[in-house]
Amino acid sequence: MESIAVTKKYVLKKQPAAAVYRINYEKDLNAQQLEAVQFKNGAVLVIAGAGSGKTKTLTYRVARLIEDGVSPENILLLTFTRKAADEMLNRAVMILDSRCEKVAGGTFHSFANFILRKYSNYLELRNNFTIIDRADAEDVINHLRSKVIEKQEKRFPRKHTILDIYSKAVNKNLCAKDVIEREYKQFEHCVDKINEISLRYAEYKRANSLLDYDDLLLYLRTLLQSNEEIRKKISNQYKYILIDEYQDTNTLQADIIKLLASGHNNVMAVGDDSQSIYSFRGANFRNILDFPDIFPDTKIIKLEQNYRSSQNILALTNRIIEKAKEKYAKKLFSTIESPEKPAIICTNDMQTEAGFVAQRILELQEEGVSLNDIAVLARSARMTYNIEIELAKKSIPYRKFGGLKFIETAHVKDVIAHLRVILNPNDIISINRILLLLKGVGTQTAMKLLPVVTGGNIQSEKLMLPAKSTADIKHLFDTMQDCRRNLSKPSLIVEKILHYYEPILTDKYDDYTKRQKDLEHFLYLSEQYSSLDDFLSDLALEPPDTAVTDVEDGAVQDEYLTLSTIHSAKGLEWKAVFIIGAVDGRFPSVYSFNSEEELDEELRLMYVATTRAKTYLYITYPVDMFDHATGMVLSKPSRFLDNIGEDILEHWVLEVED
Repeated sequence: MESIAVTKKYVLKKQPAAAVYRINYEKDLNAQQLEAVQFKNGAVLVIAGAGSGKTKTLTYRVARLIEDGVSPENILLLTFTRKAADEMLNRAVMILDSRCEKVAGGTFHSFANFILRKYSNYLELRNNFTIIDRADAEDVINHLRSKVIEKQEKRFPRKHTILDIYSKAVNKNLCAKDVIEREYKQFEHCVDKINEISLRYAEYKRANSLLDYDDLLLYLRTLLQSNEEIRKKISNQYKYILIDEYQDTNTLQADIIKLLASGHNNVMAVGDDSQSIYSFRGANFRNILDFPDIFPDTKIIKLEQNYRSSQNILALTNRIIEKAKEKYAKKLFSTIESPEKPAIICTNDMQTEAGFVAQRILELQEEGVSLNDIAVLARSARMTYNIEIELAKKSIPYRKFGGLKFIETAHVKDVIAHLRVILNPNDIISINRILLLLKGVGTQTAMKLLPVVTGGNIQSEKLMLPAKSTADIKHLFDTMQDCRRNLSKPSLIVEKILHYYEPILTDKYDDYTKRQKDLEHFLYLSEQYSSLDDFLSDLALEPPDTAVTDVEDGAVQDEYLTLSTIHSAKGLEWKAVFIIGAVDGRFPSVYSFNSEEELDEELRLMYVATTRAKTYLYITYPVDMFDHATGMVLSKPSRFLDNIGEDILEHWVLEVED
């Protein structure tokens, strides 16, 4: 039998080439940051301790996804301020390239606004709906409140309280009755009428095509829940979702994230449970704790290396947060060494406390520390009054956070009201505001004029007003109609409205020359937009912080001390920090003593305050602070500082010279 030769063929398989990255991630990031950045598919919770580089981690995460082949349009970055989103994406562009500009980044509310404009017809919304701010919402509530309650009725909540109740009910997924029972017991007898006002408020907004901040989230959740096709489409569009400051999300926002990620579960939530301090705004501390339960197989990564504070300061902050009842255990550490240790200073009274703070600030200046790098923080704004007096005596310039913002000034709101009516003729709040600017038109007359003006029928015999008033209304109407003819360039519309508004401004305000500076700035802002709708939406969702008149008055110096509440200071840092009024009963507040959850939030507030400091940290407490609410004299230091030895927290004794 003839033999058969058997030959074997070996096929050499070529190994895929290792990915080549433009960014050296291993060099730029520490081990924990790198782990978070490299994680691609599935849910990941990044517990980012104070000063641990969470912004850097999110920035590199965006770049890494793009380098791994993910289309920028498939990435959604949600933050709590547009500034934060812009900063991250600009940094991503700098470390990678311009592809990062195409990432969808912004706030929850701006994202909701974008989606709702696109799918408004599915919710029976007009796509030209107006977004109303807090002040406008309160005005509507006040209008409806007057129709529901009798004039002689006592102990009925004011407009801002009713809006707070309504907002918390929406954001915490509760009914108004539950919110009142938990936080406003003094108004339990008003539940039925508050509910009636809330129902009327909802009807009023829908009838007039108005949405407040809460509505943006509420309608977005409704859209995602009620329409599976749209939910799948949006989830498929945003295949990778990144959320900053997850500990500050409310129940509504957590629901939205779950719905957005329903098609893939690719969610990276970055936050710090130890910095959850906004429950009064509706933030839900449980969101970050329950994230692993909501998203099965969640990977948890902890960022514990701090790049801000000295190790001496972190030794104190770690001891403080150890006392928290519920938390993700972590221990911050730093390679920054300093001979300075945190100090607690007992003073005789609030005046002595203020004197010490001012004197130490002057000493720090002499040691070369800039005023820009010093902050005085307080549990509440009213605790800074003595400090302000002492700073003025010693001619120390300072800036206090929380003043009237640019967007809240009356003259700017007047102009915005005109622009809103141009886009939405049914915006009765704005129509009423601009009518009341006219001479001879009061509240009652304005109410009678509303249907006439919205209908556009400006005839003197129907108005039954003096000829001058009728002429003014016609001039207003003609101006609005003229603006509506060409909506393509917002700055031209703003120019026309400012020209119309100028005689009203000069007649209404003695300081109109200063206010004109604000309006010039307003015109400049409008020049950055190609759509009036986008301009007004951004003003409502991301308003500018300060008024130009503040600059003119010299409130903004080349160098100034920061005076702030702790809530307003979150996210900021200074070389030297003073925490004043750290007396038990004020910090923590006496009202938190009977609630474990509230006491824990007060503890986290102390943690946030102490982690703002880089090198110097001073905590002061007066021993004879009288509390008017309770009638008690408060004299003990905050319980959050109990049992912390001198090796970590130095105790200073003031020697007051005669």
